[in-house]
Formats: sequence, C-alpha cells, structure tokens
Amino acid sequence: MEIGSLVREYGYWAIFIVNMFEGETIVLLAGAAVHFGYLELPWVLTSGLAGCVAGDQLWYFVGRWWGPRILAGRRSWQERAERVHRYLRRHQDLLIFTFRFYYGLRAVVPFAIGSALVPRLRFFILNFASAVLWTVVFAFAGYFLGGAAERVVADRRYVPYALGATVILVLLVFLVMRLRRRSKSAP
Repeated sequence: MEIGSLVREYGYWAIFIVNMFEGETIVLLAGAAVHFGYLELPWVLTSGLAGCVAGDQLWYFVGRWWGPRILAGRRSWQERAERVHRYLRRHQDLLIFTFRFYYGLRAVVPFAIGSALVPRLRFFILNFASAVLWTVVFAFAGYFLGGAAERVVADRRYVPYALGATVILVLLVFLVMRLRRRSKSAP
C-alpha cells in the first residue's frame, strides 16, 4: 500500500487522535495533504477541531476530578500549577483562549485550569472558540507551506537554499534546547 492511499484512508482519524495530544505537526501536514489532493479541507478542519477540543476537554476534566490529588504527590508539578493558577486569577479568559498557542503547554494548562475549578461552560466556550481559530490557522499554514514546498522542489535551483535553511533551523532549535536545559540545571 502506498503512502497516498494510507493518508486518504486513515488521515482524518490520525488527525483526530494525534491532535488530542499534540497538534501543530499533524495539522500542518494535513494542510499540506490538502494542497496535494490527498485530503479535503472541510474534513481536515472538522477532524482537527474535534481532536483539539476533545483532548483539551479530557485534560481539563482530569485536572478537575483528580488534579488536587495528583498535584499533592508531585512537588515540581505543584509549583508549575501554582504559576498557572496565579496567572489564571488575573487573566482567566485570555489564558483559556490563548494557551494552545504556547508551544509545549497544550496538556498542562487545561489540566491546571481544571484543577483551579474554572466553570465547565466557561472553559468549553473559550476553548472551542480558540480551537476553531487555531485549527484554521494551522491547516491553512500547512496548505500554503505545501504549495511553497512544491515550488521549491519543482525549481531545483532553490533546493540547496531550502536545505541550508532547514539545517540552520534545526541547529538553532537544538542550540536553544541545549541552552534551556543548561539554564534549568544551573543552581
């Protein structure tokens, strides 16, 4: 079975399931798959939105039901949750609406919001509105990046520049991650 057939057959389910836990990459790739004709945009948006909301609601309810007990046994989590709770007390609606745009906080923030006992309906409405915006932005970004990638590959003279930019980007990400690890481990 070729990759195109797999994408067509399982793509929407993959978007839904992966997007429950980590979403940027799968939605960007799905947008590119739309550009190349493997998937349809309305279904990418639907499955991406459904997975996004389902995952966030899951983490919210885990935090709401078991958050205090889970946090009581983990000191490092308590400190992070308290930072989120402090920010939440000052900027509740803004945090709920924007947390998904902060890389690496997708599961932590809904858990902390749930453990802070934010009302269910407030979280759902703000989470849903934010998920709509987020899904549209990343799906269309993937669509347009797919078009850009197609042009780069079609015009071979840009390939060395694209590869060079990719290598530089990977090295920068590696360097930033390494510096962050060092700063966290420093006394």
